[in-house]
Amino acid sequence: MKSLGSWLLIFFMAMFWVFRIVVTLTVQGGADSFGGFIVINNVFEIAMLFVSLLCFVLIVRRMLIGGIIYLAGYGLYFGSYLISTAIPSLTSGETMDVIVLENVIIAVIALILGLCSILDIAIERTKAKNFTDKKTDWFYDNQKYERQLDERADKNQYKL
Repeated sequence: MKSLGSWLLIFFMAMFWVFRIVVTLTVQGGADSFGGFIVINNVFEIAMLFVSLLCFVLIVRRMLIGGIIYLAGYGLYFGSYLISTAIPSLTSGETMDVIVLENVIIAVIALILGLCSILDIAIERTKAKNFTDKKTDWFYDNQKYERQLDERADKNQYKL
């Protein structure tokens, strides 16, 4: 993790994870929601919180499987919510209330975080394979210039 963008992505994923912990604890404490944010499935939410910890470690170690698991887990959890609530209300022309809209925004953010984690790892892998350093490549890539110098040096015969 050499770039600032990668660290900021992990930091934002951790903030989202803490937010989901607060929402889950509030709902488990007996409230219906935390400021309108609901828990769709209690058991799956708690499982995803623990799986997210494993995914954070894998993403920091730049393993693509961590990003895939993160996206797949949140895709199953929040994607089902989007399909069951947001899409039918958008296609029927009904207006969504504030609570549904808040949860749709959170679901979209979760899916965007998963996609960004996979893209970040993939982009960094391609940079590592096709690495070019403009500071030193001029020295190592000038074999034609080195051959010209070698031929010129062979013609300089000094007499003693």
